[in-house]
Formats: sequence, structure tokens, C-alpha cells
Amino acid sequence: MNTLDTIRARRSVKHYDATHVMTDAEIKELLSLAMLSPTAFNLQHWRFLVVSDPTLRQEIRKVAWDQAQVTDSSLFIVLCADTQTWQNNSAQLWKNAPQEVQGFLVPAIDKYYRDKPQIQHDEALRSCGIAAQTLMLAAKAMGYDSCPMDGFDFDAVAKLIKLPDDHIISMCLAIGKGTVEAWDRPGKFDYEQVVINNNF
Repeated sequence: MNTLDTIRARRSVKHYDATHVMTDAEIKELLSLAMLSPTAFNLQHWRFLVVSDPTLRQEIRKVAWDQAQVTDSSLFIVLCADTQTWQNNSAQLWKNAPQEVQGFLVPAIDKYYRDKPQIQHDEALRSCGIAAQTLMLAAKAMGYDSCPMDGFDFDAVAKLIKLPDDHIISMCLAIGKGTVEAWDRPGKFDYEQVVINNNF
């Protein structure tokens, strides 16, 4: 599918064929494409927790307003972020850069993030948002529908997946074969309402 057509065609779909199974190759391709998403300082904050255990999916559904896509989608991802990747992995993630680039960037990363928990948090969520859109567009291009979700108890899901203390949950994503068409778009701002030139 053409990229522009994929963007126009992508919709949030909540009803899935629970019998459809994605192949391991499809899942790996989809997640590998998501891993090409850009991140600040190449820190790759995202962690894609794939929930394949049916019992765990049922437990998550209980704390997600009983939304059927949690259990019925072919692929269910809790999109998490490592807020401390800036100090744990920055040297590794820049190891293939020229030495002069490493010598400049790795200390700059430390200066940018150290003692700034809000920036650590916000950058991680931004990275996950970009990756989520990549996942949804790639899924659509592969013939699958998707639905981003924040309608769940974040603390309860964190406990269920044993989320590390230095990680946060950005959202969940359901991906699969949709069985019900998305609603017509209920309303959109006019172009002029959202595009601002130079200043407000």
C-alpha cells in the first residue's frame, strides 16, 4: 500500500477475528519496522511487551473496561519505555559512531538527562508515540487493523506484567484482522483551526 494511502486508510478498529493467528515472521517484521522509529539521541526507549499468554490477556482485559480487543486481537502489545536508557545504554547505542562523535554525544546525553526526571519521562513517551504510529501504519500496510489504547488501569497492568521501577507504560496496541468497520470519522477540526503560521 502506498504510504499516503496507508495514512488515510488507518483507523482505530476495536473488533477482531479472535481465530486469526499472525505468523511469527509477521510479528517479527512488524516489530522490526517499529524499531526503525526515530528517538532522541538514538536512545530507543521503547520496549514492546508482547502479551501472548491467553490467561494474562484475560487479566488485562479485566482492568481495561472489558474491552474485547485485548483478548481478540492477533497481537497485543503493552508499549513500555525504559526511562533510564540514557544512562544505562547510551555508550552502547553510539558505539558505531566515529570516536569524535561518541566523545561529544555521550557526555551531552548525560548532561541533558541527569537529574531531570520530567525530561526522562517525557522523552520516553515521545519515543513510544512515534513507535506506536509506525506500528499502526506498518500493520495497515501489511493488511492488519489496529487500535491504540489508554483505557485501562495503568497501575494494575504494570503489576500484571511485572513492570520494572524504571519503566513506564505508554499505551497498549491491539493489532489483528478487523471484523467491524470503523465508524465514520465523527468530526474533524478545519485545517485553519490547527495550522498556525508563526505565532498564536
